[in-house]
Amino acid sequence: MLSVHELSPQDFVGLSPAGAAELAAHVLAHLGEQSRQIESQAQAIQFKDAKIQSIMFELRRLKAWRFDAKTERMNAEQRQLFEETLAADQADLQAQLAALKAACKVPDTTADADTRRKPKRQALPEHLKWVDHHHEPENTTCGCGQAMVRIGEDVSERLDIVPAQFFVHRHIRGKWACKCCQTLIQEPVDPQVIDKGMPTAGLVAYTTVSRFVDHIPYYRQEQINARSGVHTPRSTLASWSGQAGSALLPLYAAHRKFVLSCAVVHADETPVAMLDPGAGKTKRAYIWAYARSGFDVSPGVVYEFCLGRGAKYPLEFLKGWSGTLVCDGYGGYDKVMEEERRIGAGCLAHARRKFDELVKDNLSPVGTQAIQRIAALYKIEREIKGFSAEDRHETRQSSAKPLCKDLHEWLKLERQRVPEGSATAKAIAYSLNRWDALTAYLDNGAVQIDNNHIENLIRPWAMGRKAWLFAGSELAGQRAAVVMSLLQSAKLHGHDPWAYLKDVLTRLPSHMNSRIEELLPHRWQPG
Repeated sequence: MLSVHELSPQDFVGLSPAGAAELAAHVLAHLGEQSRQIESQAQAIQFKDAKIQSIMFELRRLKAWRFDAKTERMNAEQRQLFEETLAADQADLQAQLAALKAACKVPDTTADADTRRKPKRQALPEHLKWVDHHHEPENTTCGCGQAMVRIGEDVSERLDIVPAQFFVHRHIRGKWACKCCQTLIQEPVDPQVIDKGMPTAGLVAYTTVSRFVDHIPYYRQEQINARSGVHTPRSTLASWSGQAGSALLPLYAAHRKFVLSCAVVHADETPVAMLDPGAGKTKRAYIWAYARSGFDVSPGVVYEFCLGRGAKYPLEFLKGWSGTLVCDGYGGYDKVMEEERRIGAGCLAHARRKFDELVKDNLSPVGTQAIQRIAALYKIEREIKGFSAEDRHETRQSSAKPLCKDLHEWLKLERQRVPEGSATAKAIAYSLNRWDALTAYLDNGAVQIDNNHIENLIRPWAMGRKAWLFAGSELAGQRAAVVMSLLQSAKLHGHDPWAYLKDVLTRLPSHMNSRIEELLPHRWQPG
């Protein structure tokens, strides 16, 4: 078929009427086809433009959500989940946008701006395994025939991973005999945390850390291991962790003694579900957490699993201890203060939350003023965070104490103005009724202004109970408290939980009880 683009004026000379009509019809058909193609392409471009605009709108909305004040009303876990989802959605939309612009051959004008906004990437850790790949041209002879000279190089770094790999240690101990005196010698078997068992201390530590730090239930660990072709029934994994928990009991006792050697201790409790087989359901138990002062140079936390929330549990745990106990307003701690020589310090963050609720619900201007006054006290704490206990005490007496006195007088005055039984009255009463405890930090530079320190340390339990739902028994809860006390304290000292637990489980079977303190998180050194 003759192409319209190949026609020239000479082709029309001498055409018969029939040939001219046929040629005209062909040209019209070609023009119609081109018109349809142009219309189709215009529709495709219009669709892609609309898609690009839609993606740009979504990106702007995501950024608005991220920096909008609404995110401040989320709790910590909600905000973390929101930011993770936001990052994934933003990357997804940007990838779609780049693909569409490339298909439409639209120049990407945001690339340079995005590059400038990106924070500087942190250097990759030096302790990782580094694999160099050298890329050189196959031919280094120039087109003019001269040999080229290497004048430099560009280096790019990309992070990779190899999933957990199982391997087997074979211990071959030769047998040596004397035919003359019938004597047999052989190297003894090294003591193991699981005697005559299959797993090494490293595998037991990996299973335990996955369960109590990463909160991966045993059934999911079984599935993960199966991907490597290793069959480890969940009952077997649980048995390994059970034996590890038993081996750690002496170390837990020493760690508890270390935590309670501090003159300032934070305390808090949180509910956990425990399976009640006889009733066919779960019942409420509690984890009590005790930590050394947040200002202490050797931090540590110890957990205790208890069946209830009564005062008898902290009374028993703190028997023989005296000092300053930082806690919230739960009435169970009142009896604890009556024993020994103990001073109660309150949590100003709890008092602030009462006023923050007033602000969120627009119930009273008193809440806004109270928060502003409390913010001035926290500003002083931020300024003296790195001071010594003596310097903190001196600054608090000169700067914070007058502010606390003014706040106290203001609260008493406002209490007389607000209606009895109102939310504002309750918020003010909470602070006034606990005023001595809330201001106890002024007289001791080793005491923090609030109890947020222990609340952060008890958060792993809140995360864990969402993964494993409940403790299977009282013994299981106690075992979890033992393991998590040591591993969370190891994290406070910057130790890798797996490296710490692996070394401890390796050394424990042959370690002298008189030197058990050497394995505590604050004194541990890799073997």
